[in-house]
Amino acid sequence: MTALLASFGRWGGILTLIALLIVLVKQLIALVAFLMVAIKIAIIVAFVGVFLLIVLAMLRARGQRRRESGD
Repeated sequence: MTALLASFGRWGGILTLIALLIVLVKQLIALVAFLMVAIKIAIIVAFVGVFLLIVLAMLRARGQRRRESGD
């Protein structure tokens, strides 16, 4: 009976370690997916910001040219 319990104890430990590894890998995949989404959003926000700065610079230069030619 003791040998049977020891055997179950060993197998239970191994199965527990396998289950923990599976959960850890799932969490790691979720973390990487979250980081990828965060990086993509940051790239999009940076692109929109640069685009807006270019548009503002163009409008400012256009206004300055109109003021210079109007004087």
